[in-house]
Amino acid sequence: MDNNRNLLFAVVLCAVLLIGWDAGVKYLYPQPETPVEAVEPDAAAATATAPGAEAIDRGAAAPAGPVDLAEALASEQRVRIDAPRVEGSINLIGARIDDIELKDHRATVDEDSGPVQLFAPQGTAGQHFAQFGWVGEGAALPDAKTVWQADGEALTPQTPVTLAYDNGEGQQFRIKLSIDENYMIVAEQTAANTGSGPIVARPFATVTRTNAGASLDTWLAHSGPMGAFGDSAEYGPDYDDLAEEGVANPEGGRTHWIGFSDIYWLSALVPQAGSDPQSAFRAMSDSVFRADVIYQPATIGAGRQVTRTTQLFAGAKESQLLDAYEDTGIEKFGLAIDWGWFRWFEKPLLWLLRSIFELVGNFGVAIILLTVIVRGLMFPIAQKGFASMAAMKAIQPKMKVIQDRYKDDKPKQQQEMSKLFKDEGVNPLAGCLPMLLQIPVFFALYKVLILAIEMRHQPFILWIKDLSAPDPAMILNLFGLLPFTPPSFLGIGVLAVLLGFTMWLTFQMNPVTDPVQRQIFNIMPWVLMFVMAPFAAGLLIYWNTSNILTLAQQKYLYSKHPQLKAAAEKERLEKERDKAKAKEAADAGEKGA
Repeated sequence: MDNNRNLLFAVVLCAVLLIGWDAGVKYLYPQPETPVEAVEPDAAAATATAPGAEAIDRGAAAPAGPVDLAEALASEQRVRIDAPRVEGSINLIGARIDDIELKDHRATVDEDSGPVQLFAPQGTAGQHFAQFGWVGEGAALPDAKTVWQADGEALTPQTPVTLAYDNGEGQQFRIKLSIDENYMIVAEQTAANTGSGPIVARPFATVTRTNAGASLDTWLAHSGPMGAFGDSAEYGPDYDDLAEEGVANPEGGRTHWIGFSDIYWLSALVPQAGSDPQSAFRAMSDSVFRADVIYQPATIGAGRQVTRTTQLFAGAKESQLLDAYEDTGIEKFGLAIDWGWFRWFEKPLLWLLRSIFELVGNFGVAIILLTVIVRGLMFPIAQKGFASMAAMKAIQPKMKVIQDRYKDDKPKQQQEMSKLFKDEGVNPLAGCLPMLLQIPVFFALYKVLILAIEMRHQPFILWIKDLSAPDPAMILNLFGLLPFTPPSFLGIGVLAVLLGFTMWLTFQMNPVTDPVQRQIFNIMPWVLMFVMAPFAAGLLIYWNTSNILTLAQQKYLYSKHPQLKAAAEKERLEKERDKAKAKEAADAGEKGA
């Protein structure tokens, strides 16, 4: 009866996991179905800001409705950006960088899809932009409606562009923009006072974006507000928490950089070295958010000027590039990739994965080879664990004798057990330690595949054109022949079926004596098949390769330690015999009654 109840509980639990997975993901990480319209800044959020923050959007008016991207970029009041890895334009109205495309990364797997549009103007479906300016007192300062004058037609690595504005009252403002060969723009803001009296000005820089289309924020990889403050990098808050709280002020110390992260992309502001600016994340509405860097007030006397320099990173989170920027002095910039606790394993694994990819030219093959290499390196540890398990199985009869003899004297039983282990040269923990050592390595490999932008849009073979996307060959729509897309938890593809089958085979290799546990082992692989189906194809290739290697490893190790299976089979027969005897006794009791 207990076994039947346990089995029923296991089946119900699996069903809940299967059915609730898709609904749970949608509830925890809701995604907008329609483009998000720009709205007016939330008044409650504005009242809780640092001094000067409420004036940043002075003069700005949210568009009355959705803005067409092509129309917004067709304005003549723009300066072109043309760098080796970036193209786009600068909006002279408000001194906004609101048009950035990443030349090296396509928007979709289609080769004709065009580059990723990272920055887009306010009011468009994917609004995301940076702005530079001043707030202060004693002068007419430029605002979001100010039309700046540019001294060049294009911003390139060889030709910086300076935006200029003269308020006609004795103050001139300049923003000199330069760009490197990658994704870093430098904004040098200068306020000059040629008037008769002093003015007070606070340079600022902001990044504003919508969460529409943002990557999911998961426990494996953060997506949303992030930055480095003091001695650590902070991953959070998430967009929902920020929308509820209104303002989030980092408490870790001086701001090294602050911005917004997706799984693959980053927009971040890097304040001037040696400065102590105020910084914060704030919700402008339920779907529009801003990261601020506001420098300390500067009193600019007559005939004087003040300059502050801010860097803006807007590009792909490429590990080597982020580390290179960190080497130039941007503290903890490499942690813009949410490596987690095991980054010391993950970075070498990513380097090895890139190296194999460069050698073989196919990222799927590189994943397979990397998995083989890692499993090969970990094999001696697994072998040691199996040897320890075999030794424990060999002395189990002696252990049972001690347990029966001293069942009423636990201290004595423990003493005799310790003596037995010492005499036989067996360490009961030796079988667990190798498994524990393998966990961080295999988890690190799994997370590398989630974070590696190198896997994005990489093909494998035949129908798999993008290893970072789920397997498109879904059984329920007859591999694309039927014109519908199954829900994620029913989107079972070839790789998911192979995953369930190989996992079932690995479970069958384990010598299990408990019938309920055996039933669970028979069910769980197919539940996991449904759970893993929406994951990226590259991850499923890794898991399938790992399962196949596990099968080979287990077959070899069991051949070296046949006593493991023999002992399990003996234990199973004993349990069946005991169960039969109990049933006979029960039947005899019923007849006697």
